[in-house]
Amino acid sequence: MKKKPHISIISPVYGAASLLDELVDRIRKSVKQITDNFEIILVEDCGPDDSWNKIIDICNKYPEVKGLQHSRNFGQQYAINCGLDYSQGEWVVMLDCDLQDRPEEIINLYKKAQEGYEIVLASRKNRQDDFLKKFYSRIFYSTLSYLTNTHQDAAIANFAIYHRKVVDALKGMHDYYRYYPTMIHWVGFRLTKLEIEHAERTDGNKSSYNFKKRLNLAFDTIISFSDKPLRLTVKLGILISVLSAILAVVLVIRYFMVGFEVSGWTSTFLSFWFLSGLIITILGMVGIYVGRIFESVKNRPTYIVGKKLNYPEK
Repeated sequence: MKKKPHISIISPVYGAASLLDELVDRIRKSVKQITDNFEIILVEDCGPDDSWNKIIDICNKYPEVKGLQHSRNFGQQYAINCGLDYSQGEWVVMLDCDLQDRPEEIINLYKKAQEGYEIVLASRKNRQDDFLKKFYSRIFYSTLSYLTNTHQDAAIANFAIYHRKVVDALKGMHDYYRYYPTMIHWVGFRLTKLEIEHAERTDGNKSSYNFKKRLNLAFDTIISFSDKPLRLTVKLGILISVLSAILAVVLVIRYFMVGFEVSGWTSTFLSFWFLSGLIITILGMVGIYVGRIFESVKNRPTYIVGKKLNYPEK
């Protein structure tokens, strides 16, 4: 019976064909300083280039490299989901394919984990991203921290090492919408952070996460991991009711004391449209959560694997 790998390294791949040779070479050199018993799992998410053909070449060259290709583009978080499901190592390392997560840091993450931690997150110092990306990231994590009542760090992304018990706990979560930096905090276990150097992307391409994708990710994550928006709408409704009652009392008092009358349709018209808009917004918020429930109860898989490389046929 083949021995299970000591370390699994997972990298979601999207539009990075020119970087894959260097990525795998640097991962192999780094991990071989820890153990010769490892696997590298490249999950290709149906990107726009020929990354899958490059993965085929690499898998033919190195038997420890395994390739998985989705049947269509599902998104980065679901590529991570796929890699975790197929990993077998006692320790699992997650890193992006763009080489901004330096493979040489895997050794430091592993050494830190040996101090008794089940999770070691890489904290990026001197982030080599453009101003807008860092700005949006700070806003997203600040909002997510507030709405989920957790501490979210903008310096933390996907680069991390997990013990097998953590991976098994994550696999036991059946959330349809996934965001692993938040899920990691939910499962618990002994966690620490390690500062690492963040590298520039060398292939000249920009991140596939444009503003629209980041906005959608932020929206899905907040709705999936928090019911605070619903509770905030309740508080808003109570606040408006209290203010309306106070205003009504003030108008009645002024009417009887000084004969002040409220005339005209402008105030009535504006109040009607304001309250109508508020009611529609609240109903829309509830509808979004109902829609999430609808997606979950269908129990569809979060990803579908179309092709596999270096995996035994069942």
